[in-house]
Amino acid sequence: MIPGQIILASTLVAGALLPGPALGAENAQIERGKYLAAIAGCNDCHTPGYFFGKPDRTRYLAGSDVGFEIPGLGVFYGPNLTPDKETGLGNWTEEQIASALQTGRRPDGRELAPIMPWRAFANLTKGDAIAIAAYLQSLPAVTNKVLGPFGPKEKPTSFVMKILAP
Repeated sequence: MIPGQIILASTLVAGALLPGPALGAENAQIERGKYLAAIAGCNDCHTPGYFFGKPDRTRYLAGSDVGFEIPGLGVFYGPNLTPDKETGLGNWTEEQIASALQTGRRPDGRELAPIMPWRAFANLTKGDAIAIAAYLQSLPAVTNKVLGPFGPKEKPTSFVMKILAP
């Protein structure tokens, strides 16, 4: 090979190893979603151990072990947000996750628990809601079936925080 060919070959190989524009954009979207999920406090209600001061990072966003009691409505646990198909959001599309964040409704039409601050998330731009959804789908899938929800007359056996009515 002559020197010009070596440089050309090296440039082509190096270019093939770098992420292209689509991959770079996808990574930027996931990073934006990660940032938004962090400042929104998703970790607080959706990571086991968080409320005991010892969040389980091996089950990050895989569902809470603490329920929230809302008088007259019942007890609700922050569900698994990882892409696990059995216990998490693995069967939801990005669009369905973004829609639930902004409307307070699951794909099956059921309302999200009243403790979920979806009304605040309703003000997200569509792009930011999709970025959070992309981030959640990028997480490792963790199988973790959370308790509940429990109706007002049902009593869970785990730790429950009582939310006082105004």
